[in-house]
Amino acid sequence: MKTRSSLPLLALAAGLALAGCSQDPSSGSAHKGANTYGSIEFEPCTLANSGRGDNVQAQCASFEVPEDPANADGRRIALNIAWLRATQDGAAQEDPVFFIAGGPGQSAVQVWPQIDPAFAEVRKQRHVVLVDQRGTGGSNPLECDRTGLAELGGDVDKALQALVGLAEECAREVADRADTRLYTTTDAVADLEAVRQAIGAGQINLVGGSYGTRVAQQYAKQYPQHVRSIVLDGVAPNDLVVGGEFAHTFEDALQLQAAGCQALPACAERFPQDPKAQLRLLVERLAQAPVEVEYRDPTSGESLKGRVDAGTVTSLAFMFSYMPQTAALLPLVLDEAAQGRYAPLKSLSELMGRSTAGAMASGMQWSVLCAEDADRYDEGSANADGTVLGPQVAQMFFAPCSAWPHGSRPQDFTAPLRSDVPALLLSGELDPVTPPRFGARVLEGLPNGRHLVLRGQGHGTLGLGCMPRVLGQFLESADAAALDARCLDSMSYVPPFTSFNGWEP
Repeated sequence: MKTRSSLPLLALAAGLALAGCSQDPSSGSAHKGANTYGSIEFEPCTLANSGRGDNVQAQCASFEVPEDPANADGRRIALNIAWLRATQDGAAQEDPVFFIAGGPGQSAVQVWPQIDPAFAEVRKQRHVVLVDQRGTGGSNPLECDRTGLAELGGDVDKALQALVGLAEECAREVADRADTRLYTTTDAVADLEAVRQAIGAGQINLVGGSYGTRVAQQYAKQYPQHVRSIVLDGVAPNDLVVGGEFAHTFEDALQLQAAGCQALPACAERFPQDPKAQLRLLVERLAQAPVEVEYRDPTSGESLKGRVDAGTVTSLAFMFSYMPQTAALLPLVLDEAAQGRYAPLKSLSELMGRSTAGAMASGMQWSVLCAEDADRYDEGSANADGTVLGPQVAQMFFAPCSAWPHGSRPQDFTAPLRSDVPALLLSGELDPVTPPRFGARVLEGLPNGRHLVLRGQGHGTLGLGCMPRVLGQFLESADAAALDARCLDSMSYVPPFTSFNGWEP
């Protein structure tokens, strides 16, 4: 029997930021041959998702841009780009789709195999262009090894100190190849514009997910004449302090999930105690007295020993809340733990921690958050002390900023996007980080926009139900008002598990 210390999962959960829920796929190898899109030469490649069979054939290229957009003669960095051709021969429209990944820190190229089915209708008539944002994936990545945090258990103060030390060390490691002050959203927008010019597209359609919605809005503000339409999935307003409001948005999601459980007779009977209240009690108990538990490794089934503390529970609940399928497990896992059976909770926390580890380029995330968000966060005004997550989650986001060299944002960066561009905004009703009210705020500046809220869903909606068809219709017509989205009415709340065999029929 092996002993394994508990990961500081709160730090890992903080690292998720505004990202879609996904495992870390690997990009495929390139093969001989060349194709040209505008002035960029591409070679055939395979985008492969590690551990799964959903490979996607694409064209890949490396495209150089100045690291400092204001200094064309300075150091240059290579952007990793993938081009997915329209699937209907001869049907490609002149305005391609640019997909922008979340994070900050996700690679658009790496995450694509999981979301490609959502674009099946779109790809019939439009090319898709993927640009790994500078600092992520294959675009001069600013990755910082977080494995040293694994030995810290649930000690938040030690985790915060370790994050500062990690930032200092990582900054030294990348200093010879990157000026970390130049890896902000504004710099990424300049890169997207350079790629647009290089491929010769007069206009593009922007599809941003989560943090990618910030990038899309900033591009639309800067280059409105080149934007045909925008799709924002999991909408982050320009003035959102990423990480600063998560304690409250998560609290609201918990409340909605608890209400959904109590509205179902089978769930209310199986879990008579409010799951949200039960979560609070469990967190308080483990904060006072963490426990050592024997559990099964979620991958190998090997018997292990590990520690369960308050951070283990809050982080698992936070990560579960991103998707209704995992959120449906929370009442059962909490009930088991309340009875002193912590093994399922520990196994699931290990599984979620492993699935999110490495999904974000930490250094790039810090370059963005420290330049654009950290100085706007006021812990006193945020008033997160009474929440399940507390102020610790924001502290995890911004602690590295004292050691990570970072730039600044333009003066009008946080101003809302006000544009006549056709826009489709998408929100999950139970989203714990970008709730529907964020989408409603952004819609105020988009008179040709429409906001769709998917009942019972969480963070990231592009691939759910009939949404791929709705997405295809919108990008074909660029008319949100005329869109027939009635098929989404069938989306519903995912009932909680009443046992580990599933939920009541």
